[in-house]
Amino acid sequence: MEAVARDPIDALRPRRLRRKKPLRFKSGLPGGRLFDVFDERPLGGRIRAVRRIVSVLLWTLVSIPVQAVLIALPGRGKVVFARVYHAGLCWLIGLRVQVVGKPAEAGPVLFLANHSSWLDVLVLGAVLEGCFVSKAEVGTWPLIRTVARLGRTVFVSRSRGRTSSEAGAMRARLAAGDSLILFPEGTSSDGARVLPFRSSFLATAGAARQVQPVSLVYDRLGGLPACRRDRPLFAWYGDMEIGSHFWRLARRSGARATVVLHEPFSPDALPDRKAMAAASWATVSAGAAQLRQNRPAAPLATV
Repeated sequence: MEAVARDPIDALRPRRLRRKKPLRFKSGLPGGRLFDVFDERPLGGRIRAVRRIVSVLLWTLVSIPVQAVLIALPGRGKVVFARVYHAGLCWLIGLRVQVVGKPAEAGPVLFLANHSSWLDVLVLGAVLEGCFVSKAEVGTWPLIRTVARLGRTVFVSRSRGRTSSEAGAMRARLAAGDSLILFPEGTSSDGARVLPFRSSFLATAGAARQVQPVSLVYDRLGGLPACRRDRPLFAWYGDMEIGSHFWRLARRSGARATVVLHEPFSPDALPDRKAMAAASWATVSAGAAQLRQNRPAAPLATV
């Protein structure tokens, strides 16, 4: 019999640990793309996500004809049902909403809120009775454009050639008694800070009876305080796809959004719209910072 030379270290290794091929581990991090349901992920998260997506679609299909009828009828039914619809969406996706403060009673009101995600529309729509001011691109998205139009959203293109006509449409909506919900940042952020408010978005503030700053932060995930690592799960910015973003969020549980309604003020209390933008930003930013630091938040005075 011919002897075979072996490495002396092999004699010290247990037989069960001797492998011809190295071990290779696959990533098992949660989340992923929209249709990665066959990857190695917890089964409960996929079932939860599919159930929530189906429920949201069914609730939307039922609500569309109801809101279409209410818009054709006089009265505040269309305003109340829009709030019920958004509250139902928050409940169906497992997002609990906590409100600190009270909405301004004397309308019409111009609500100024920070913006980090498409979820802001659901949360603020469930808390406030008002129409959103949105970019014109939203009016071209399938299904979402139908929901936005039934919610009487005011679309703005932000082009200089149409600024006067769009400002006139916003003033007409305020003159008719409707409150407006505006995101003065002009875009969504990563949720870690509040971007400066653009004074050009406040050109119609004089037509409102009151202005109320609003701070919104997603401060709970899995029932625990949300940290910086959890911000991308809620924030929607850059080139993120809304489908995959919704899929990752729908798989999680124990999410909460906190809304702080700061003290309203009259548009005449500040000299111009630049001062109003700076003062409102300071209030919204301070309230959001308290929530991100898991501190008790309270409504703040702007002027």
